[in-house]
Amino acid sequence: MTENRSGAAVELDIHGETEESAMRQLTRWLSRAPAEVREVRVIHGCHGGTVLRDMVRKKLKHPRIASKLVTLNPGETRLILNDTQKAGGKHGIR
Repeated sequence: MTENRSGAAVELDIHGETEESAMRQLTRWLSRAPAEVREVRVIHGCHGGTVLRDMVRKKLKHPRIASKLVTLNPGETRLILNDTQKAGGKHGIR
């Protein structure tokens, strides 16, 4: 997974990962994400199959994720993040 950060937005590219590896890496990244990060653009691709796209859009769950946005680019999904105070709530971030 590669990471590019620009202010409050981060781009994570999970091309070439297995579903399990990508899920583990994204979950770990979200758990450690800086509080000022409010949006994550997950680049999962779409031409090599839909496994990673479906994992991000349907299976990926984390207290930090406020919402998921499908973009006009079928190879990416945007994650809008809660702040760490709200995400910590009763679930906690580990």
